[in-house]
Amino acid sequence: MEFEYAMTTEKPKHSFFSFRDNCLQPVSAGVVSEYPVQLIVNGREIATLIGSPHDLRFLVAGFLRLQGFVSSLSDFEMFSVCEEFGSANVRIKGELPERLKPVLTSGCGAGISFSMPAADSSTPAFAGDGQPVLPAQIFGLMEELARRAEQYRSHGGIHSAAIGRAGRMMLYAEDLGRHNTFDRIAGEALFKGINMAGAELVTSGRVSTEMVAKASLMGIKLIASRTSPTDMAVKLCDQAGICLVGYVRGGSFTVYSHPEVIEPFPSNSKIAGVTGVILAGGSSSRMGRNKALLEIDGDAIITRVYRTLAALFHEVVIVTNTPEEYDFLPCRKVADIYPGAGSIAGLQAGLAASRTERIFVAACDMPFLNPDLIRLLCGADGDNDAVVPLNDEGLQEPLHAVYRHTALNAMRDAIENGDKSILHMLDNLDTRLVPQAEFGSIAGALESFRNVNTMEEYERVTGQR
Repeated sequence: MEFEYAMTTEKPKHSFFSFRDNCLQPVSAGVVSEYPVQLIVNGREIATLIGSPHDLRFLVAGFLRLQGFVSSLSDFEMFSVCEEFGSANVRIKGELPERLKPVLTSGCGAGISFSMPAADSSTPAFAGDGQPVLPAQIFGLMEELARRAEQYRSHGGIHSAAIGRAGRMMLYAEDLGRHNTFDRIAGEALFKGINMAGAELVTSGRVSTEMVAKASLMGIKLIASRTSPTDMAVKLCDQAGICLVGYVRGGSFTVYSHPEVIEPFPSNSKIAGVTGVILAGGSSSRMGRNKALLEIDGDAIITRVYRTLAALFHEVVIVTNTPEEYDFLPCRKVADIYPGAGSIAGLQAGLAASRTERIFVAACDMPFLNPDLIRLLCGADGDNDAVVPLNDEGLQEPLHAVYRHTALNAMRDAIENGDKSILHMLDNLDTRLVPQAEFGSIAGALESFRNVNTMEEYERVTGQR
């Protein structure tokens, strides 16, 4: 009899976001592993076992024993388990009966289904209504779930789940198995004609792949749990466009995928119809390093820019051709449509990618953006293609300005004609210039235009703090 077993034990760290102090903060942590193993017996694939990756040989042998296929080690003629390829190839002395190929899930209860639903990753779930899920709504649904569970539960060991929309609970279920709770909800929704697309799902149990796959089929927008997800669940949510939230407790939680679905700031103070855009595509040639990542008071400059814009707008977009450098910021990243064409290309890409009619654009090296000035520019009357402030020297600040979608054609034409000057482009637009006299009463307004292009400027900024 041959026994082979190959397994890696390294547990990689992942970058997620922790919601604390009313904002999302980057964290690095491990995730509980969920591992699928294709089980082939006597040349026939009979099951996919999904469980923890440790001691997979025990899982395989125990499964075969409890299915009645073997009763002792002597019943094995060959036993090979390879984690790298996710397969177990076994040869036994007896013959296999004819039966359906089950999937043994990592859930509670019966834990066996004869087909694993496949998540639909063609369209991100959160793109449906564009409305963010507020942290208060997540906490509210989880608190309501706990109240319902306490009210109906007569003994321990019962899982519960619920779906809601905008923080209002619509359906609730409980069962011995955490996956069964969602099956019950899906069935009740079917009987009652309730559309679950764009809804939020909260659960008391660990989130694994089967629950994510089922949630994706129903168009669920966000899954939240009091405990942690598995690594495969994180990957599947990322592919399916589902925001995955864990450890919802004590006024905090961890976001494992699609953090842009969550609104970390009060929505009643947001500027409607405008998207915040950060241009981070420059080469920083005068600085000699990425100026966006230079720190002021312990935060990268681009983090300061992001926080200011995130407090003002429902969505913030970063235009960058190196999105991996800004993975720590929970927002959408888009690339230049015309690479190498300079700031006007970044402006054009940001405006084209926005889901609103207007954008407010800021450079990634502006650490002292003034919210009151930005509000004034966004609130300027008229249907101008652009609203551009003038600094104390009477010069235009085109990378601290508001642009309308009607400016896209002029931007594209300028780029394709080889003219990279934003100022030339503004001459061909209906541009509203806002002189200092209109915002001089705003304290510190001129500091909003200040940027950090050289090391000397950076040293002056940090030396004055």
